[in-house]
Amino acid sequence: MSLALLVDFGSTFTKIIAIDLASEEILAYGQSGTTVDTDIMVGLRKALDLIPPYLKGASYECKLASSSAAGGLGMITIGLIPELSAEAARRAALGAGAKVIKVYSFRLSAKELRELEGLTPDILLLAGGTDGGNREVIVDNARLLSQSRVHCPILIAGNKAAADQVHSILSSAGKSTLITDNVMPEVNVLNVEPSREMIRKIFIERIIEAKGLKRAEEFVEGILMPTPTAVLKGAQLLSGGTASEKGLGDLVVIDVGGATTDVHSIGEGRLVQAGVVRKGLPEPPAKRTVEGDLGIRYNARTILKLCRPERILKNAQVPHPDLGEKVKALSHRVDLLPQSVEELDLDFALAVCAAQAAMERHAGTIETVWGPQGQYFLQYGKDLTRIEHLIGTGGIFIHHPQAGTILAKTLFSSEEPFSLRPRNPAIYTDARYCLFAVGLLAERFPDTACRIAKKHLKKWN
Repeated sequence: MSLALLVDFGSTFTKIIAIDLASEEILAYGQSGTTVDTDIMVGLRKALDLIPPYLKGASYECKLASSSAAGGLGMITIGLIPELSAEAARRAALGAGAKVIKVYSFRLSAKELRELEGLTPDILLLAGGTDGGNREVIVDNARLLSQSRVHCPILIAGNKAAADQVHSILSSAGKSTLITDNVMPEVNVLNVEPSREMIRKIFIERIIEAKGLKRAEEFVEGILMPTPTAVLKGAQLLSGGTASEKGLGDLVVIDVGGATTDVHSIGEGRLVQAGVVRKGLPEPPAKRTVEGDLGIRYNARTILKLCRPERILKNAQVPHPDLGEKVKALSHRVDLLPQSVEELDLDFALAVCAAQAAMERHAGTIETVWGPQGQYFLQYGKDLTRIEHLIGTGGIFIHHPQAGTILAKTLFSSEEPFSLRPRNPAIYTDARYCLFAVGLLAERFPDTACRIAKKHLKKWN
């Protein structure tokens, strides 16, 4: 057998999947609580104990891993204009698998600088100015950062005419800096891929060691990327296919986790309604948003606060008179798996609220405006109304008997007629929780990875 072992050190659980590359079969799956705060290998060994003995000591062609442990990759972005370079920097960070902690624009104030120092990001992305445009703001911000207590790597991705000066200012102050291409070289032109690749490089070289994940590299070849990047790569492969393996076409993936809820959309999202004008930056074909306040364990209390008890109970099917106490318990016992009908139902209700809110934020909207020539419409964000496939990934979509209903409740509703959410997609779940593994395999075995992903989609409608 030609075997591959794929590992994800998640924020809540460490998951392993053993795959036979020749037969393209998933041979085993195991998971245990992530133990990044003590020794990352403890959780990994417990997960390995759950797979058949013959696989534990087998010879593997590759052992690859992703990680969102210890809170994942936290980033702060700084740009010039909120709707332009600051937004471009934010998109670069999200597409690289980061959790964006804060976005700043214009020249940093003293108050903002103090706030930034207290946020302790893993990486700071410094942008601002098109190539040949404004250079004063990014230089001023570099001077402020050079005198700050910021110790994380700083990635410079702004006006190329100012990049060398910015690098000199920061490196002279002992800051760790790298230069990459401008995230917005021209107005309304995005160039985020170089930044995304550099963020991934920083993650591999520095963040893994800083978060205590280096010990895992004794067992795996390396932690290749943040977990959200692996899921996004899996979604892209499933959508586009390969030269010899047909993809599904445009799709949306909703990943409901213990700490965050991520949405990945693959497709152009072009204007499809007559008389609509697009506003804002162009939408990338592969878009990711991460909702750091929507997780059904760590952030269960935040869901309760945002969605209110009435909305949660509306989606529940059994009474929860002690809702507040139950939600509080979930946020403290993050590795708790539902054991009763009531616990399973509460997970369902929380997941529905998280998925709905995440989809609402990810999808574009239409706004009605009146001008000299009468009424017209503005589109903000990505039009997902014609997306053909909606896929759920994450533990809730494996274990819950109504997983498809969670996804169905995220679709377009006449109650919100200006939301550009999917209208009538085919609904699937990632039945073996293998999309992260598909993303890890995609670079080495793309055809095999694509077929495995398609094989393990469970259709719900």
